[in-house]
Amino acid sequence: MNSLLQKLTSLDQKIFKGINGRLHRKSLSIGFYYITHLGGAWFTIIATLLIWYFSANPWSRLGIQALVALALSHIPVAIAKKIYPRIRPYLALPGTNTFPNPLTDHSFPSGHTTAIFSVTMPFMVVMPSLIIVLGPLALLVGISRIYLGLHYPSDVLAGAVIGSSVAFGTVALWA
Repeated sequence: MNSLLQKLTSLDQKIFKGINGRLHRKSLSIGFYYITHLGGAWFTIIATLLIWYFSANPWSRLGIQALVALALSHIPVAIAKKIYPRIRPYLALPGTNTFPNPLTDHSFPSGHTTAIFSVTMPFMVVMPSLIIVLGPLALLVGISRIYLGLHYPSDVLAGAVIGSSVAFGTVALWA
């Protein structure tokens, strides 16, 4: 079991170094710096509130479902961050590319990735045609977290699973 965990950790770091190191370009840094904020608290909360309040159904219903999924998804994130206090990669791996004043709390799981998946998934479930736009957007937010040196790929994967699962549950139980 220990050997498997070591192999997974090694793979996690290898993928991280590929995205954060070899992929690093000035033009991508600027883009990912802004894209990552689409998974932040301010953007996700305000966007879902605006959709809920100012839209007609089915958009209004989807906006409130996304807001509920967003709120509920951060319960397991908070618990996981307490149980598994993983140090952020830029603090653990020398030579990691990051930006000024990065986050210092625990890395596992990615809250930004959880947020963007919990907010976009209700729309993609009910209106599959939106997958073309929202799917890549959610993936880019997750990749941006690795690119900016804030999360390992496993942090992002866990966030995507948590956000998606809570969103699916919210939509399924809504009726």
